[in-house]
Amino acid sequence: MTHDPRVRHYCRMNSDAIRDPAPSYFVFEVVGGFCGIAWDSEGVTRFCLPVGSASEATRMLLRRVPGAVPATPTSEVAQIIAAAERYFTGEAADFARFKVVLGDQGEFFQRIYAAARRVGWGQTTTYGALAKELGGGPEAAREVGQAMAQNPVPLIIPCHRVLAAGGKVGGFSAPGGAATKIRMLELEGVRLQAQQSLF
Repeated sequence: MTHDPRVRHYCRMNSDAIRDPAPSYFVFEVVGGFCGIAWDSEGVTRFCLPVGSASEATRMLLRRVPGAVPATPTSEVAQIIAAAERYFTGEAADFARFKVVLGDQGEFFQRIYAAARRVGWGQTTTYGALAKELGGGPEAAREVGQAMAQNPVPLIIPCHRVLAAGGKVGGFSAPGGAATKIRMLELEGVRLQAQQSLF
């Protein structure tokens, strides 16, 4: 006697659903706007920098994490939220210990993000310096730039601290673009305008 294939199919789908619950999200207010954070059982999957309203933050998160459901933050997510609230008041906050989930990012991007996380409060580096640290040549600086542009968890992975050659601002894909990057660095005591006037 053979088993009914529909039963096997149903059981397999059911077990997948148990292993992969929908990601969760939470929107919260900081000085300067509303942030959003999404997470699953492995760690934080998305972070949205401040925007003008809670509804805008929610829309941004759901565009990036379709199917996420609102939820009460876990203990670790609550710690990240508290650190972000401190950060946007200008208080030093360290996000390096928190777990992030980078999905299907390639191995080199994973190494780039790990290196960026070692750049601490009030410090900056450049695309080229990060590439060199990772053993890449000048062409690898472009990959560093691409990784920063695709960073799913800005602030937690501090892409705002990675500058273009000569200490220039470079691109920033978050809401507000380069102006947001400059404001975040100013919170940390880094004055980019003064640096740029030297070039």
